[in-house]
Amino acid sequence: MLKKTYIRNGKNQIIGSETSGFANGDTLVRDSHGKILGRANSWYHNTRDAHGNLVSTNTDDAGLLFEE
Repeated sequence: MLKKTYIRNGKNQIIGSETSGFANGDTLVRDSHGKILGRANSWYHNTRDAHGNLVSTNTDDAGLLFEE
């Protein structure tokens, strides 16, 4: 089952969302306009940006993809 979680900044404004629950362990990260920022994978413990480049090889933290 897919689960969507909204991410807010310190001013309580929505800056993006995370959709988790994919069969391959991915969490899809989108900005507030719906543009894909990247993916975090809980099986391989890595985070990739929208172009597939590695952001982190040892953590599956989707928060690394947000700039705010």
